[in-house]
Amino acid sequence: MRKHIHWAALVAILSILTFPATAAKKRYFVIATGGIGGTYYPLGGALAAALSERIAGLVVTAQTGNASVANSNLIARRSIESAFVQNNVATWAYTGTGLFEGKRPIQNLRAIASLYPEAIQVVAARASGIRKIADLRGKRVIVGAPGSGTAVDARLVLQAHGLKFSDLKVDYLGFAEAVQRLKDRQTDAAFVSAGIPTASILELSAQAGIKILPVTGEGRAALLKLAPYYVPAVIPGGTYRGVDNDVETVTALAQWVVEAGVPADLVYRMTKALWESAGGRPSAASVLAEAHTKGREVTLGTALQGNGIPPHPGAERYYREKGMVK
Repeated sequence: MRKHIHWAALVAILSILTFPATAAKKRYFVIATGGIGGTYYPLGGALAAALSERIAGLVVTAQTGNASVANSNLIARRSIESAFVQNNVATWAYTGTGLFEGKRPIQNLRAIASLYPEAIQVVAARASGIRKIADLRGKRVIVGAPGSGTAVDARLVLQAHGLKFSDLKVDYLGFAEAVQRLKDRQTDAAFVSAGIPTASILELSAQAGIKILPVTGEGRAALLKLAPYYVPAVIPGGTYRGVDNDVETVTALAQWVVEAGVPADLVYRMTKALWESAGGRPSAASVLAEAHTKGREVTLGTALQGNGIPPHPGAERYYREKGMVK
């Protein structure tokens, strides 16, 4: 009898010792974003915090990165679990076309949701005298971080206007660095592909005179023929200080993508948390709308727009339940 009591006590003690460890077990998950001056980073941080609060045992963090192309390559190497990527870059990466032509297709890319449009914004110092894309010839131009979707956009916009990188004095930097160079008059113009308004451009326009170069007319027509996944867009006048008139441009779509091997149940729960409120908490999409102006454009109705890669089975399950996938 005494022996049985000792064994019972031992089992109880072991249960007490091991239970907290089991209860404290966490699943860590990372979303790769972009530079701190763009839209990816603040929205990625808000999404990470919202998911962490809404899914028990899940700790999501957002990390800075070099955006679309670099993020796709990180997923290819399984160095990251999920990321924000432009829809055009995701399609090229998955199919081994466009920028990824001649490279092994990244076929472990899967889609969770299209989030919001990303406008191509070509920002020039007002004092530079640059008024249109053709004026960039021979100028100092920042075309985005190395391996970024912005650099892809810049190359295509220039090509549609009869220009190549070799026709410019090109530098590869992220949004925050580009803005600093413009402030310091160390560059003449910069490409920024991001949601409108973009924090770094807002900051710049408040401190220095800027001009947003239009992507319009024959140049835009050539671009849309060259890259039909872009759509026409307008940067409303008054978005940035000193830019009072509407500016025509084109836009791609920011997508939240994930590595194919992430468990379907986890992706399902994250997708559901993105779009639905639960337990008295609003949806993660509602949190994004509060966190950033661009977050207001993150809607369930556009979650499947512009998608050129397969949906992750977990996300597809959710959209089937909502009647969005047949």
